[in-house]
Amino acid sequence: MTEQDIDRIIEMAWEDRTPFEAIELQFGLSEAEVIALMRRQMKGSSFRMWRARVSGRKTKHTQLRSEDALRFRCSRQRAISGNKISKKG
Repeated sequence: MTEQDIDRIIEMAWEDRTPFEAIELQFGLSEAEVIALMRRQMKGSSFRMWRARVSGRKTKHTQLRSEDALRFRCSRQRAISGNKISKKG
């Protein structure tokens, strides 16, 4: 995994409306793997702050989201077409 990929995963993990499922679809990392990556890449205090922020947050899990939550896509997020991910060059 490149440093750019790691930076993007961390950015997506911090975004309130980007679910863990989107990270898994784009990068193949489960929620537990994202948590482990965040633990390795962040200072302890920053990791604890992030965990407190996302724990139980409904918008971080697709199944818990309410139906009125609009889909969100960051301008830096890869476009997804069906099951294929189009990669930027």
